[in-house]
Amino acid sequence: MNRWGRRLLVGLLILLALVVLIPLGLFAFDATFGPRTADVANTTFVDGRGETLLGYLAQPEGAGPHPGVLLLHEWWGLNEGITILADALAQEGYVVFAPDAYRGRVASQIPRALYLRLTTPEAQVKGDLDAALTHLLALPGVDAERIASMGFCFGGGHSLMLGLRQSENIPLTIIYYGDVITDVNLLEPLMDSQGVLGVFAEEDQQIFVGDVVEFESALNTLDIPNEITIYPGVGHAFLNEENFDQPGPAGEAWQQTVAFLARNFKDERP
Repeated sequence: MNRWGRRLLVGLLILLALVVLIPLGLFAFDATFGPRTADVANTTFVDGRGETLLGYLAQPEGAGPHPGVLLLHEWWGLNEGITILADALAQEGYVVFAPDAYRGRVASQIPRALYLRLTTPEAQVKGDLDAALTHLLALPGVDAERIASMGFCFGGGHSLMLGLRQSENIPLTIIYYGDVITDVNLLEPLMDSQGVLGVFAEEDQQIFVGDVVEFESALNTLDIPNEITIYPGVGHAFLNEENFDQPGPAGEAWQQTVAFLARNFKDERP
């Protein structure tokens, strides 16, 4: 191998090392010095096996009974951003419970978030969210007849699945750019629901517009009330705690959500 060949090989090895070591470094730093669920959790609930899990509860003023919202976090885990959104919904008159689906783990960097998403057993997440719903339904001041599931990204897909599993307990299902289901037969449990709100992004590289269109078509085939919006010019996860109350697509999506909840629940709200 000549001198230039050796230089090229060394350069490729250095590049490969950086590609591997940088994500590993971010993962290690995040795991060691990153946020913790316990930093934001303010309540607990119990899973089906009697284990104590963490969550965040935001409550409106007044004795109620108030409608309830089960708020499901993104792939980052239960972090401060979700608590801010929970507080904002509580100010609209809802009891909001945000459960920790990662059992104490949370990420602030993509490598660890991906790790948490891939290594948390799906069956465990579903069981924990079912237990969280049971907890919300039993809370004082909650009207068990007026419950919505709402989630973002990872939580958006689970909001849909929870709405399907617990259709008798969840009249409203809200999905923010989460995985969708296009099989008409699988969506049949939602036929008795009050409605589905879906917020999606035109430039999303994870949840494709074509799938969203098929999802909407399947809902319409079953005559399931729905409000599916694909916001133009934005990508995945375009709404967060910093922009939900600002002008633009994020603020518009948030106001659409508030209006959807109020339209379906407000006639019975105290």
